[in-house]
Amino acid sequence: MKTWRICTLAMAVTPFVAAQNAVEPAAVPVKEEPHHHVVLENEWIVVMRVSIPEGDRTLYHTHGPDRGAVGLSKSVITQQPMNELEGAPQQRQPGDISMNTGDAPVTHRVHNVGPGTFEVVDVEFLQRPREAPKAAAAEVIGENPCARAYRWTLAPGATSAMHTHERPYLIVAVTGFPLKMTSPDGQSAAHEVKAGDFHWVDAKVTHSLTNQGSAEAQIVEIELK
Repeated sequence: MKTWRICTLAMAVTPFVAAQNAVEPAAVPVKEEPHHHVVLENEWIVVMRVSIPEGDRTLYHTHGPDRGAVGLSKSVITQQPMNELEGAPQQRQPGDISMNTGDAPVTHRVHNVGPGTFEVVDVEFLQRPREAPKAAAAEVIGENPCARAYRWTLAPGATSAMHTHERPYLIVAVTGFPLKMTSPDGQSAAHEVKAGDFHWVDAKVTHSLTNQGSAEAQIVEIELK
């Protein structure tokens, strides 16, 4: 009986000790994190569509290179660096832009507090420029060593200024709307875009952007330096 009681005590204590000694699970590369879906990869960039349901958390994952993000949804999130406490809640809005420098790897996980699904387009830049940056195409609202970001908010029927991209760029639709792109010679092309749609262009382009819809539209252009 005495021996049995000692064994019972040991069994009761062991899970508690194990919980005290528990360690965080190993981080995964960002491209292997299940909520991050690679939708474009080339020699310049990796584009990922990130979708985190309300109440869900990503795995711990590691970002390496310079990176940017374009928000597509309204939600509250928290971020938790590896082996640190969870950060304060952060309100996110469609069109939010971040441009971060990857001088050191960043490992964290993201918790979507809600409401709704947290949606964002993440971009990792694979090459820093070897030459001096070209002139900016428009007002810069965010940048890092690799790229600059421009935001266009267009009222119904409005057209942006004519502008030139000297370097490859990514265009991301924050809202869905009928978009018309027009070149200086008057030639144009129209596209019905949805929130989160993107288009990669690897040539010099001069164009203006027109919202042909009945509601305000927003797009972001991220141009390599």
